[in-house]
Parts: sequence; structure tokens; C-alpha cells
Amino acid sequence: VQLQASGGGLVQAGGSLRLSCAASGRTFSGDAMGWFRQAPGKEREFVAGISSDGGWTPYADSVKGRFTISRDNAKNTVYLQMNNLKPEDTAVYYCARKNVGSWYFPNAYNYWGQGTLVTVSS
Repeated sequence: VQLQASGGGLVQAGGSLRLSCAASGRTFSGDAMGWFRQAPGKEREFVAGISSDGGWTPYADSVKGRFTISRDNAKNTVYLQMNNLKPEDTAVYYCARKNVGSWYFPNAYNYWGQGTLVTVSS
């Protein structure tokens, strides 16, 4: 499976961005997906996840109430709507296909996109 993330950019604090992750190469509708981020000098951290049918959406505490994950299985795409962005949200954002294990750890995911950079200025 190939994952292509897009939608990153430079935004002022309080602004919004929507990230997209387009999947190809295999059936997407049966896959749980996740978004992670990695800031310079920090470990990759879980942001949000979504089950194959969209019915389960865990979030990191740091983004609850500000970020929303969604998916369109007809378009093989998962989205991350990010509102009220803060400078501490600055990172490279990655989408990934979940395999087995906890939602919150990168080793539970077996396919990764290339990442898209989000920069939030204060």
C-alpha cells in the first residue's frame, strides 16, 4: 500500500489546516488508519486514529477538541482537520495504516506516508 500525505503548510496560531492522506495499492476500506507527528528532536507521537468504518476515533489528549479525523472510503482518503492550531503543533505529520497493537504506538502501524510539514507561527 502507498500513502501520500498532503495539506501541510505555514499557518498562524489560531488558524486551521486540513491534511489529507490518499491510499493506493490495496483495499483501503478495511484498514484502520492513524496520524502521527514528529517535531524536531522529539519522538514520533500519536495524534489521532480512525477505525475502518469510522466508528472509533481515538485522539491524543493534546489535540482533543481541536483536531478531527475522518475518512472517505470511496476516495481512499483519510483526513485530519486541525483547528485552533498552536505553535507546539509544529511538526511533520505522517499518516499510517494500522496493523496490530495499540493505537498509540508507531510499531502498531506497518505502512507510512512520507509526511507533510505543518508550521504554526506565534
